[in-house]
Amino acid sequence: MMTDTDPAEKTADAPAEAIERGEVADAGGSTEEYEHYEAVVVGCGPGGAAAAATLARNGVETLVLERGVDAGSKNVSGGLLYAEESAPYTIDDLFPDFRQQAAERPITDYYLHNVAGNKVKTFDITNLHEHDTEWSDAVLRRRMDSWLAERVHEMTRETGGGLLTEVRVNGLLRDGGEIVGVTCDELDPIRADLIVAADGVNSELARDAGLMDWEEPEEWFQGVKAVVDLPDVDDRFDIGEEEGEAHLFSGDLFEDVRGGGFLYTNAESLSIGTVFHLDSLVAEEAEPHELLDALLTHPLLGEWLDGEYHEREYSAKLVPDSKKVANPEPHEGRLVLVGDAGGQMQAQGPIIKGMNHAVTAGALAAEAFVEARSRGDASLAGERYAKRLRDEGVMAKLRPRRYEAASVLGERAPVANLTDRLVDSRVGRTGIRALSGQLERLYSSPYLSMMVPDTATPYVTLPATIAEELGEPVEGENDVEPPSLADRIGDLTYDTDVGNPHIELLDSSVEASGAAVTACPVSARDFGGGCYREEVVKTNGDEKRVVSLDTQPCVECGTCAVVADTRWEHPRGGKGVEFREG
Repeated sequence: MMTDTDPAEKTADAPAEAIERGEVADAGGSTEEYEHYEAVVVGCGPGGAAAAATLARNGVETLVLERGVDAGSKNVSGGLLYAEESAPYTIDDLFPDFRQQAAERPITDYYLHNVAGNKVKTFDITNLHEHDTEWSDAVLRRRMDSWLAERVHEMTRETGGGLLTEVRVNGLLRDGGEIVGVTCDELDPIRADLIVAADGVNSELARDAGLMDWEEPEEWFQGVKAVVDLPDVDDRFDIGEEEGEAHLFSGDLFEDVRGGGFLYTNAESLSIGTVFHLDSLVAEEAEPHELLDALLTHPLLGEWLDGEYHEREYSAKLVPDSKKVANPEPHEGRLVLVGDAGGQMQAQGPIIKGMNHAVTAGALAAEAFVEARSRGDASLAGERYAKRLRDEGVMAKLRPRRYEAASVLGERAPVANLTDRLVDSRVGRTGIRALSGQLERLYSSPYLSMMVPDTATPYVTLPATIAEELGEPVEGENDVEPPSLADRIGDLTYDTDVGNPHIELLDSSVEASGAAVTACPVSARDFGGGCYREEVVKTNGDEKRVVSLDTQPCVECGTCAVVADTRWEHPRGGKGVEFREG
C-alpha cells in the first residue's frame, strides 16, 4: 500500500550507503537531507494502528512502515482481544466498525479444565473474565490487521503520510547521539519528531535503544498455535452466532512444563494452542509441537473435534511476561514503545491480555505527542506517555504489586517445593476436597489472579491434584492425528531470502546453543528438517556435539535469540514466513 504521493519516492534521494545502521555517516555530518515526517509508526498491528489513527485524527503527518507483504502476515496471537471498561481507549473507539468487520466472534463463556490423565474437573470462570470487561472477541491476526491497515492508510494519507508494506526498519537514525529517525533496508533513512515502535516482541528499535534485551528465558513465554478448520462451530459447541467459548487447560497434560493450553472458537475455525514459560521449556527439554499435540489428542477435545481434523496453519511466537519486563519508562528521546515492544503483555494465571493494552498504549503515546507538541516541546512526549500509562492504571495491570509481593517469597525454590509437596500430601488433598464448593469462586477472583506465582504449583501440581480428587473420567476417545512437524512446516508460506540469513549462530557448541534444538517450535531432537539440529562432528579422531542452523523453515518467533548464542534480526521486508491466519 502506498499513498498517492508515494512516501517511497520521498525517501529515494539520499544515498542509503552513506548511512551505517543507527549512525549518521554522510559526508556533511548532517541528517537534514533525509525526508522528514512528523511521526513514523513502525508496525501496523493493533498498537501501531491505534497510534497512527490517533495521530492522524489530530492532523499529524504520519508514515506507517510495515515489514510484511500485508499487515498481519507476520503476526500471531492466541487470540482474544478485550475491551476493558476501565481503559481510556478500546479498538472500537478508534475503529467503530471493528467488531462487525474484523473480529471472528464474541466470547461469552470461559472455562478452566484441570486435567490429570483422562480425569477432568472443569470450572466456569466467566465471572473472572467479565471483570472490567466491556466485551471480548476472538480474532485472527491476518484478517484483523489487514482490515486495520486499510483504515489506517485512508486516515494517514489525509495528513500527508500513508502506509508502506514490505519495509523492514532495521534501526534508529542518530545525529550526535540523539535519536532523530529510523533506518530501513529498502528505503533511505527517515527523520521524524516521533517514532512509535510497534514492531512486536522482537523489536529491533527497542533493542537498538537499549530498552529491551533477550538475556533471561524466565522473562518470556512461548506460544504455539494451530488454527483448525471447523465450519460447524455453532453445532459442535451448542452456541449461537453471537456466542463463543474460551477453554483453558492445566495440569499434568503437559507433564512438568509450567504453562497451559487454550481453545478459542472463531467464526468457522478453532484456535488451539499452548503457552509455556520459556525457562521451563528449556529445563524440561520439551518439544513445543509435541506439547501442542498432547492437547489436540486429549479425550476432552475429542468431544468437539469428533475425529475430523484439518489444520489450516501452525504458528508460534515469543510472548513477554509483563510482570517482569513491562518497561515503566518505555521511551528514549523521540522513541516510544507500545505493545509487545514495550513488554505490555499481561499473563497472570488464567488472564491473558495483550492486544488491548497495545491499543491503549498506542493511543496514549499519540495523545502524549500531540499534547507535547501543542505546548511547544515535542521532546517531552515520551515522559508524558509514561505518565499516562501510570495515571490510567495500565502499568498497575501489567506489573501488579500483589504479584511482586507474593513472588518475593513464593518463587524461592525451597518455598515452591514445599508448597508443591503440601498440595500433593494427604493434608493438601483433604483440604482440596473440603474446599470443593469454593474452588470455582476462588479461581474466579481477580484479586487472587494477580498473585499467582510463576511456579509449578498453579500450572501443574494444584490443577492435577484437583482433577484427581474432584474430577470425572472423560468418556469416549479422540482419534485425531495431528500433522507431522515436517508437514506443518511444509504447509507454511515462505519467501526465502536466499543468501541473506537473518540469524547467525555465534557459538555452535551444544553447551551454548543446544537448547534451541528442542525449544525452537520448528525443530526437534530427532527431526532434521527444522531450524536447529544437533550433530556429531569427528575431527582427528575426536567427536564433538555441535548445533547447526538452517533459517529457511524459520517462523521468526525469536525463541533462539533467548536460548542460544545467536545474532538475530528480522528478514528483509516481505521475506521469510507469511502467515495466512495469524
